[in-house]
Amino acid sequence: MALSGIQIYKLLPQTNCKDCGYPTCLAFAMKLAAKQAELALCPHVSEESASKLSAAAQPPVRPMALRSNGFEVKAGAETVLFRHEKTFVNRPGLFVRVRDSDSADAIQAKVRAADAYTVDYVGMDLTLDGIAVQADGGDFAAAVQAVRAVSQRPLLLFAGAEALKAGLSLLAAGEIPLLGVADAENWQEMAALAKQAGAPLAVAGASVDALVDLAQKVKEAGVADIVLAPAQRSLLGVLKANTIIRRMALKKNFRPLGYPILSFPGDWGDPAREAVLAGQAIAKYSGFIVLDHFAPEVAYPLLVLRENIYTDPQKPIQVTPGIYEINNPGPDDPVLVTTNFSITYFSVANEVEGSGNKAWMLVADAEGMSVLTAWAAGKFDAERIAKDVKRFGVADKVGRKRIVLPGHVAVLSGELEEELPDWEVRVGPREAVDLPKFMKQVLV
Repeated sequence: MALSGIQIYKLLPQTNCKDCGYPTCLAFAMKLAAKQAELALCPHVSEESASKLSAAAQPPVRPMALRSNGFEVKAGAETVLFRHEKTFVNRPGLFVRVRDSDSADAIQAKVRAADAYTVDYVGMDLTLDGIAVQADGGDFAAAVQAVRAVSQRPLLLFAGAEALKAGLSLLAAGEIPLLGVADAENWQEMAALAKQAGAPLAVAGASVDALVDLAQKVKEAGVADIVLAPAQRSLLGVLKANTIIRRMALKKNFRPLGYPILSFPGDWGDPAREAVLAGQAIAKYSGFIVLDHFAPEVAYPLLVLRENIYTDPQKPIQVTPGIYEINNPGPDDPVLVTTNFSITYFSVANEVEGSGNKAWMLVADAEGMSVLTAWAAGKFDAERIAKDVKRFGVADKVGRKRIVLPGHVAVLSGELEEELPDWEVRVGPREAVDLPKFMKQVLV
């Protein structure tokens, strides 16, 4: 039976020592109750309490991490099937696969492009997570060496045990790659190697039952971190397998399936179908996703989809409140007001910047809400705007004091004039796309 956060708290030392990484024992207890932390983080818990808490402390999907030279890809620790129930925890890692049958130059060209790819999305830099190296009849160790010469991101290594040993010998101390893929024929030697290397091991099975059997064997062989790789490759097959695995782990607390999932949308060979399968894998429970093709026009929508799904729905994406400069404004340029909801901010900023207009942008603290939502919730009003004008020293930056409200909250203009009597208050358009025309024709 699951324990509540208060029940768990009563079994903890209650010293608030912070050695677990959380500010208080109660905060740690709440994370344990939500199955988003492990009891092992507390070095002071008694053996008796540890025994009672063991079931409550372990997340239904075991958390794990791949690490390499300052990069980290986390998976597992999920507690819900749908993000609106709570939130998803760890974004699935997107890896680009190279094969050891390719030349070193071809491998490095592909890896360089994937490694360097970064896209700015509402103020966040989105990137791919790592490289998968696949044995394909070539020199596996040479392929790993070629990858490491141009990228330090985490690795997925897929080969037989002997080739994996050669590849592992080339990695720096402290690196944790994912090894694979173990099956019914080779699981013993693969498990022995994973245990020796202290690395997670991916196991493959033709059915969910086969995965259960193999995961139990590998665990009994001493491998703690396991990744499940269903053999299904079709849209329907992957959806069924991933859903069964995740539902059994979360709803039934079935530990043999309580591990992250590995998906291979690139196995189809068709870039268009691969993109569709990758999108499904992001939405439906995969922890590691292997792509065979890299193209910016495909990577961008996948990264944005991942960010949108794995953003906490109760915590909108926000920018830091403050005064921002657009196109190097001077003291005679206007001050545009908006909220700190990222999409709102970047919609306004991009329109003004792209038109070549100069402006100061006052981003008011509205707890990450859009203009109308914040106004309706009482989080965006004349008093708050006036306070932020003073807090960020806006008057010191401009000589001609003109401030422009979003058109949707024109009702605030009279109140803002009372709060800022020495300012000229103007009402701008309702839509960001109309700002350039408004600034050229009205703000003269």
